[in-house]
Amino acid sequence: MYNVEIRRPRVEDTEELHQFFRTVIQDTFFREGIADLLDDIENEFKTKKHYLKTDLESNGQQRYFLIAVDKNNKNIIGTIEYGPASELIRVCTDGALSHLHEVGTVFVHPDYQKRGIGTLLVNVIVLTLQNRGIQEFCLDSGYAQAQKVWSKKFGEPDYLLKDYWGEGADHMIWRPRTNDVPLLF
Repeated sequence: MYNVEIRRPRVEDTEELHQFFRTVIQDTFFREGIADLLDDIENEFKTKKHYLKTDLESNGQQRYFLIAVDKNNKNIIGTIEYGPASELIRVCTDGALSHLHEVGTVFVHPDYQKRGIGTLLVNVIVLTLQNRGIQEFCLDSGYAQAQKVWSKKFGEPDYLLKDYWGEGADHMIWRPRTNDVPLLF
């Protein structure tokens, strides 16, 4: 584990966060074998930029980000946020999860992955949700690597959308209760 600070983003972090998003999204698409989907990469990047802008403009009221910063070099190495359930989640669950907050943008820089930073971010966001009286949330993924991580942490998905992104490319949606999430430090 690195010497990591978890904090709220500031306006002056915006450019570094944009670069961070681009790096992680491109790496994820490459690792998933879909790096040729340039429009999808760009749409994902634009969505994350919009979410960050919404957070900063609303002071965390409409979207709420946390960032992980390496205390040694001051670089941003991870992000997580929560906000309203996405359109994809609302549509694919026939509105059943529309009232829930969605946890997303769980990104860890490729150079820092598999070192507990993602787990730390999830733990802190779950504690944040609990402190705000939020008892359950949702999250989703169409990325096979992330699906393995979420399945290990949250169990089988509540919704499995078989071949949603094409043959063999499923989409999964979870609906965990904050008190049921095992916090690991």
